Amino acid sequence: MGLSGWPGEYLAGDLYIGGDRGAAGHPSGRARDPRRDEVSETPPDRAPALRVTTMPADANAYGDIFGGWLMSQMDMAAGLVAARFSKGRAVTVAMDGMQFHAPVAVGDEVSVFCDIVKVGRTSMTIAVEAWRRDRHQEEQCRVTQARFVFVAIDEHKRPRVIG
Repeated sequence: MGLSGWPGEYLAGDLYIGGDRGAAGHPSGRARDPRRDEVSETPPDRAPALRVTTMPADANAYGDIFGGWLMSQMDMAAGLVAARFSKGRAVTVAMDGMQFHAPVAVGDEVSVFCDIVKVGRTSMTIAVEAWRRDRHQEEQCRVTQARFVFVAIDEHKRPRVIG
């Protein structure tokens, strides 16, 4: 049973972690959308793990943000979630491929949302999605998503049990 009282779920503030949300829904009233791996028209209804405004140094000569910069923001957000969940250091060991659905421009606000979707003995799989918003508009657009795998490590940089 999870910390929130729902089997397979953990609740840390507004951060949903792990397990499938059943038909009864999530304790906060948010139901997990089983189509979340498809391009969604609305961002998750919670605070992002990370939010940042893009700057000129993050862009190419055409004003589009580098894909690698966006991937690093997603990795940082997932790392925050992994460290909090595992109560210690966790490192990225893998990620699946990314497909970019829309460009991100200088000045856009980027919000990164994370869900822990699988927890093993020493590892966590985190679904991460990035959304952009023009700084003068309210409309948001999902720009990419990926799954990151983290391993909890000890002071000797060896895998440790998550607990």
